[in-house]
Amino acid sequence: MKIDNDYLAKRQLKRGTAGWLLLAGLGISYVISGDFAGWNFGIAEAGWGGFLIASILMGVMYMFLVLSLAEMSAAIPAAGGGYSFARQVMGPAGGYLTGLAILIEYALAPAAIVIFIGAATQSLLGINGPIVYAVFYAIFIAIHVLGAGEALKTMMVISALAVFAIIATAIALIGHFDVANLFDIAPSVDVAGATTFLPFGWHGVWAALPFAMWLFLAVEGVPLAAEEAKDPAKDVPKGIIGAMLFLLVSAALVLFLLAGASGAKMIGASAVPLVDALNAVGNNGLGTVVNVLALAGLIASFFSIIYGYSRLIFALSRAGYLPKFLSLTSKRKTPTWALIVPGVLGFIASLTGEGDLMLAMAVVGATISYALMSLSHILLRIKQPELNRPYKTPGGVVTSAIAFVLSLVALTGVYAFDPRAFNYTIVLYLIGAAYYFFYSKNHLVAKTAQEEFEMIEKAELELEHEL
Repeated sequence: MKIDNDYLAKRQLKRGTAGWLLLAGLGISYVISGDFAGWNFGIAEAGWGGFLIASILMGVMYMFLVLSLAEMSAAIPAAGGGYSFARQVMGPAGGYLTGLAILIEYALAPAAIVIFIGAATQSLLGINGPIVYAVFYAIFIAIHVLGAGEALKTMMVISALAVFAIIATAIALIGHFDVANLFDIAPSVDVAGATTFLPFGWHGVWAALPFAMWLFLAVEGVPLAAEEAKDPAKDVPKGIIGAMLFLLVSAALVLFLLAGASGAKMIGASAVPLVDALNAVGNNGLGTVVNVLALAGLIASFFSIIYGYSRLIFALSRAGYLPKFLSLTSKRKTPTWALIVPGVLGFIASLTGEGDLMLAMAVVGATISYALMSLSHILLRIKQPELNRPYKTPGGVVTSAIAFVLSLVALTGVYAFDPRAFNYTIVLYLIGAAYYFFYSKNHLVAKTAQEEFEMIEKAELELEHEL
């Protein structure tokens, strides 16, 4: 298919919307809900010491992945993020399979989060269920439809409230920290070699990897905003690295201070760990405030992941992988159908009420995409050494190779924790792959990523000249 001016005119995002601070805020908001709940169940799987090891491994994986993505996003500033990077070096099939894995992560995560939002509104307001899910999907999709600038600024305000809650909790708990509280889970008598540090042995560390990922999951979505950045080559690397550095700090705060102040055993079983930790040390007033602000954290992640999936679907649709109507943009240059259609499907998925299952499935999709994105970085360095790289990953292919290996280890960790989620996701992935190989590969707008980018750039210049 030839890309003409009319095709592109109906498929444009608003450029120059986001500087690096907004992009860093986007990265933080993708993840921030993970600091409030979910990660702590990894302590129940591995004990505090085991979860510390799992968190360090996943922290290294995400940091090295982010550094690899920073280089690729500066060199290939396209709205498809990881899909665009993979297609550049692995062709249409590799690009689609990477994009499909990211899509599974980003489509299922909001459905899971909105279920958790419903639980939060139940405790605060006494209302829950489909009406709550529908209202949140409708309101936040509507804000996104209004425009990227409005959406990102709204997201920054919501995220700031969530960050305040984490920092306030850390300040309140630091005076109550006691190392002995970290190791109050007795070693399992059924596990050979169990210790106070690893009460469930190394198998516990393995099963805890998906929970450690929850402290960083979805930060890799920052490059999806590349086409709307003011200066993609500079802003996207600074934004994603800045977000990751903040998330490492926030992860350390909740991991050490919550269990250190109130006990690992209690935190490992808590549905609202920040609130329970504050109540345990007698700070009930702040606990009530944090309970309210925890909702802001959930909303921030829900809101920003909607942004992420819409930009990914926009890019996949514009390239012909998905139905082309999904990449049509409005007068405000927002991908309306790429926001609405997945929102409807996500709402339907939320009606199952199985948020934990959908999160585990999202993690499977994420780890597959991490392996493919890390591999893309390695192959780009080998196959296209001449590619202009405004930012270069420290350590080069060694960095991305470590991320690649750790992502495969994390993938097996999901199977160790929940084989059902692993199997369901693989089946979903195979169905999505079949769609490409039997249909959409014959309907792409260009044979290669480079050809597509060149045609889009040429058409954009012609459109600007016409205007």
